[in-house]
Amino acid sequence: MLFFFQESGDKTEEPTPHRLREARRKGQVFKSMELNSAINILGVMILFFIFSAVAFRGIEEVLKLFIGDQLALPLTFNNTGAVMWEAVMRYFTIMAPVFAVALILGVASNLVQVGFLTSTQQMAPQLNRLNPLEGLKKIVSKKAMFEMVKAILKIVIISSVAFFFVRSRLDVLLLLVNQGAAVSLQVFWNTMTLLGILVGVVFLFLAFMDYLFQRYEYKTSLKMSRKEIKDEHKHLEGDPLVRAKLKEKQRQLDRERMMQDVPGADVVITNPTEIAIALVYREGVDSAPRVVAKGVEVLARKIREIAVENDVAIIENPPVAQMLWKETEIGEEIPFELYQAVAEIMAMVYRMREKRSII
Repeated sequence: MLFFFQESGDKTEEPTPHRLREARRKGQVFKSMELNSAINILGVMILFFIFSAVAFRGIEEVLKLFIGDQLALPLTFNNTGAVMWEAVMRYFTIMAPVFAVALILGVASNLVQVGFLTSTQQMAPQLNRLNPLEGLKKIVSKKAMFEMVKAILKIVIISSVAFFFVRSRLDVLLLLVNQGAAVSLQVFWNTMTLLGILVGVVFLFLAFMDYLFQRYEYKTSLKMSRKEIKDEHKHLEGDPLVRAKLKEKQRQLDRERMMQDVPGADVVITNPTEIAIALVYREGVDSAPRVVAKGVEVLARKIREIAVENDVAIIENPPVAQMLWKETEIGEEIPFELYQAVAEIMAMVYRMREKRSII
C-alpha cells in the first residue's frame, strides 16, 4: 500500500473526483499485495495440477540422468561445465512455464487493481524517511499493529488448513514406506499440488478481505473536511476577484469590438438617450437586419457619437429600441415580429440617403 494510515479527525466528507485524480497522479493508490501473492500461488498450483504428468516426467528424467547416467561418469575439469549447463537447461525447461504464468498473473493482478499508472513522485527522495522518529512512529502505529495481527492470523489459518489436509491424507502417505520411489514421488507430488491449491484458495479469500480493507483505508485516508472541499472548489474555479477582473476585461474587449462595427452600421435606433441599437443589413448575405452594437446610457451615448462621426443615420423609435434591447444579442438577427417596423425604418434611411446623394 502506497499511503500512510491517517486519523480522519474532522475529515468526514468523501473525497472529490479531483482529490482522487490528484492522489493517483502522485502514485497514491491502493492495492493488496496479498491478493497478488494469492493469485500467483493459486495460478502456479493449478498449472502444476493440470500439467503434473508433464512436470513429473521432466523431474523423473532429470533424476535418472543425474543420479544414474551422470554418476557413472568421472567428473573432470573438461566435463564439469557440460554437466552444469545440462542441469541448468533441464531446470529452465521445466520451470519456464511456471515463471511465465507467475509473470503474467503478477502483471494482470496489478493492472486489474491499479490500472496502467506511471508516477515518479513515489521514487523521489524524501528526507522524512531518514528521520528515526518517523520510523519509530510507523513501527508503533495502528497500521503496523494491524499488519502484525493480520500476519499472525494468516499463518494460523493457513497452517491449520495445511495440518488438517495432511492429517486427512496421512494414511495414504504412510503406505508409501513400502512403495517404490516412482510411486512415492507421484503420490507425494499430487498431495503437495492439492495442498497448494487448497492453501491458494484460502489465501485468496484472505487476500480479498485484505483488498476490501485496503480500499476502505485508502478512501478514509483521502477524506476531506468541509473547508478543504470549499478551498478546492475555490482553487478550481479561481479566485472571485480574478474571475471578476477577467470578466470585466472580456466585456471591455467585447465593447471595443462592438464599437469598431458601429461605423459600418446602416442605422442606429435610439430610445432616444437611454438605449442605442446599431443595425446592419447586407443584401444577399443577411436574411434580416443584424444587431452589431447595443448599449444603454454611457455606452448608448458612445454609440451615437461614433454614428454621428461616421455619418450613420440615427432614428428615434423607443418601442423598437426597447424590444431590440430585450429580444436580441450582438450578432443576432432581429426577431420576426420586428420585421415590419425595422423595414419601415430601413426604408426611411434609404430615402434619406437618396435625397442626400441628389443634393
